[in-house]
Amino acid sequence: MARPLPIAVLVSGEGTTLDGLAELVLGQHLDARIALVVADRPHARAIERARGRGLPTIVLPSRGMDRDAWSDRLTRELESPGVELVVLAGFLTILPRRWLERWRGRVINVHPSLLPRHGGPGMYGRRVLEATIAAGDRETGATVHLVTDEVDRGPRLAVARVPVRADDDVATLRARLHPVEVSLLEQTIRRFAEGALPLPYPGRDALAADRRDRGEGRG
Repeated sequence: MARPLPIAVLVSGEGTTLDGLAELVLGQHLDARIALVVADRPHARAIERARGRGLPTIVLPSRGMDRDAWSDRLTRELESPGVELVVLAGFLTILPRRWLERWRGRVINVHPSLLPRHGGPGMYGRRVLEATIAAGDRETGATVHLVTDEVDRGPRLAVARVPVRADDDVATLRARLHPVEVSLLEQTIRRFAEGALPLPYPGRDALAADRRDRGEGRG
């Protein structure tokens, strides 16, 4: 039997997505192992959640640190427990290019919209949901994508769609969207763990490739 895929989860805030993934991993519903949780903010609620579940956790603030030194420290911390896939779960630090080069094809993020809509620098969490409602979108969703040095522009690996109701506010939309984000991450991690997606992942958009393979979008 193949060993569980060792993953790291990088967090900045409440840690609800981390909590959802930990529930699946610790309940043996996902063939992965959370080898490390990394927080970039010392007072993030996610730290308590991670430690409360017995997950190895470090705090590595990026603010005020030399980016190369921070990048190298993060790499050492990830290499020590043998991390093979890095999952961003509400992680707000823009990752240095030096670090991304080292971990190319091994870093994924979940974004609460149908990228490229409502993505890019400064678009995260509540801001994305506010933009979705303000735009009058009838549909939104979640996108799991490969992380590159272009914020929210990396190859898409999976998408799930969620309707936006006429009476939605940020709270109601978030309540319906969050479990979809966790589920989409679970599905994507499972595909890596089972070998359906290779590690490192080549730089191509899996959704566009799938459409081409099925003959869609051809003139």
